[in-house]
Amino acid sequence: MILTIIIAFFSLIILVTLHEFGHFILAKKFGVKVEEFGIGYPPRIFGKKIGETVYSLNLLPFGAFVKIHGEEGGIEDYQSFVGKAIWQRVLIVLGGVVAFWVVAAVLFTIVFAIGAEIPVPDDTGSTPVEARVIIAEVSPGSPAEKSSLKIGDTILNSAWQSENIKISKIKDFQDFVALHKGQEITLTVKRDGEIFDVALTPRLDPPAGQGSLGVGLQRMAVIIQKQAWYRAPVQGVIYCGQLTVTALKGLAKIFVDLFSGKGVPAEATPAGPLGITVFLAKALDFGPGFFLYLVGAIAVLVAISNLLPIPALDGGKLVFLLIEKIRSKPISPKVEQNITMTFFILLIVFSIIVTIKFDIPRLSDFIKSGS
Repeated sequence: MILTIIIAFFSLIILVTLHEFGHFILAKKFGVKVEEFGIGYPPRIFGKKIGETVYSLNLLPFGAFVKIHGEEGGIEDYQSFVGKAIWQRVLIVLGGVVAFWVVAAVLFTIVFAIGAEIPVPDDTGSTPVEARVIIAEVSPGSPAEKSSLKIGDTILNSAWQSENIKISKIKDFQDFVALHKGQEITLTVKRDGEIFDVALTPRLDPPAGQGSLGVGLQRMAVIIQKQAWYRAPVQGVIYCGQLTVTALKGLAKIFVDLFSGKGVPAEATPAGPLGITVFLAKALDFGPGFFLYLVGAIAVLVAISNLLPIPALDGGKLVFLLIEKIRSKPISPKVEQNITMTFFILLIVFSIIVTIKFDIPRLSDFIKSGS
């Protein structure tokens, strides 16, 4: 459990570090001095200066950063950010965002090279290959836990007396359990290649938020078929583009619903770094293909989010550069810093709220389900 969370957390740190490396490499390309490239946030644990840049490892492991000479304005020498042409500054800002897409394309290439079993959102729809139903959560003290069912177990069959049904859809299993509350049923389960039977009795009156068995279910199917090595990169890039379009449509729909008074859909609940770590930790239970797929999907979503025209994000920086281009002069560095700092504080407050309201309960449920 702890190892799973650590792997998931550091995968997220690596993703953010590569994002900052995108800014770093473009700044270097255009002759902008990079004062520091840091992994984690200060206080500094270790730092070494190579050339004009300090490469540091810092105590707070919540991301990475690049300190670019003159980025905050007021310095206009030949090595400063503001001393470069606007098109160069735009590319430096975009470098971090593009890095997310590059990482996503590489990850999807690997996924297509090994194949991936992915959760199927539509339980009633058909899938390219036969789907399976797996246990995604186990509630403490439930019949499932007492019967030693675990996250990742595949439910192959459900039986009661002479009744026996093959399980490939969640609804089929739920209907079977609902029909036999209070009666001992037998599940045929597959775990790590081993097939065995488990006997348990669905509760007549389960606690709020739990089903009769106390399990959360997920339907999985091999949606991404393994490709030849020379086809995998092409498919990876194509899939990255397709996912980007899908994500943009989803984001547009959220904004349309929000401003039309419909509100944010229930399934669009936000997640901060802690919540994303939990999602990645859960993905590890479903194999490397799905884990890499999810990291790639997160990279795409974060790339799009970073382009939103919000000060303190890359998109906000692009807005300031656009205003400078239109006005033929930059906004006052003090004004830009104040606006950016205000929105940065708002984002931090929002992140804290999301962490308390959504992410901590997610982490608590994940720890309980694996205990």
